[in-house]
Amino acid sequence: MPASKAGRHNSGGRCVLAVRFSALGDVAMAVGPLYDACRSNPDVRFVFLTKAPTARLLLEPPANLTVVGADMKHDYKGTSGMIRLLRQLRRDHGFTDLADLHDVLRTRLAAIFCRMHGIRVSRIRKGRREKARLVADRSDYPAPIATTDRRYRDVFERLGLRLSGATVRFFDGGADHSAFESAAPDKAEGEKWIGIAPFAAHQAKIYPAEKMKRVIGTLSEDPSVRIFLFGGGDDEKRILGLWSEEFPRVSSMARQRFGFSVEMALMSRLDAMIAMDSGNMHLAALAGVPTVTVWGSTHPSMGFTPSGFDQSLAVQTPMECRPCSVFGNRPCRTGDYRCLISIDPEEIISRVRKIISK
Repeated sequence: MPASKAGRHNSGGRCVLAVRFSALGDVAMAVGPLYDACRSNPDVRFVFLTKAPTARLLLEPPANLTVVGADMKHDYKGTSGMIRLLRQLRRDHGFTDLADLHDVLRTRLAAIFCRMHGIRVSRIRKGRREKARLVADRSDYPAPIATTDRRYRDVFERLGLRLSGATVRFFDGGADHSAFESAAPDKAEGEKWIGIAPFAAHQAKIYPAEKMKRVIGTLSEDPSVRIFLFGGGDDEKRILGLWSEEFPRVSSMARQRFGFSVEMALMSRLDAMIAMDSGNMHLAALAGVPTVTVWGSTHPSMGFTPSGFDQSLAVQTPMECRPCSVFGNRPCRTGDYRCLISIDPEEIISRVRKIISK
């Protein structure tokens, strides 16, 4: 049986299996609608199926939610593995509904399995054509389309479930300070904590390193400011380590793997955050921290913004060639990533200062 954050309970009644395997940002965006569905329907049991690493993201789950993290590369690989996993989940939880929050080959296979067994299915409508049109024909730019948060909520509502529309935030009752005491010092009176997550999955969404370094250097000149750098991977760890050594009161959270619970607890105590269009933008939203977001080839109008997204904190340069990609995974057409290079560090700094001055 895959790792689970609750024990087995096939106690009858209605049970919704919600599925979203990847990526980090997409799973993070699913937390709000999922928790809202759980809290708004306390008489319904919910099981959330995801990959083992992202299962750890679902902190403080509602009492009627079981989180299952499955190893899809080894334990449940391929078609036969997926069918075996579904049979196991059906035995353990007796799910009556499938909420497909992913719409990929695996989840389509799950939908076929469910329909064969009389299980209701609701699938996300991703709006692929809408997004492709926005990239191909920018005459309507930047006309917004439905957010992923809204699309997730639609999946649950099509199953007849109630949703309040409430924004979900972790640590509403306050974060446990002991969760990150090994990662950060005590917050001094009057001190302002700023988080910076300068990386993303694709180059077209990453603010140039030399410019981000200027942002860090300028903000660190204020003796009342302490900065925490977030990232993962060997190259990111190296770069963040160099910056933390060069500037005062700057710490790298990448120096060791603290885990989601520690990093999210720390984020909840930040006064401001800087993030790219990346998973960390969504983690910051779940932690309830005001976030300055930096946009390159992608655009907020694509719908990949977190619940409660503040458009006034989005730093971007309007250009005829933007957005040139739905996910930011295409190389720059002009080769110079001018959408990012054109952003002056002061634009980011001024928005951060506006937040922390309140």
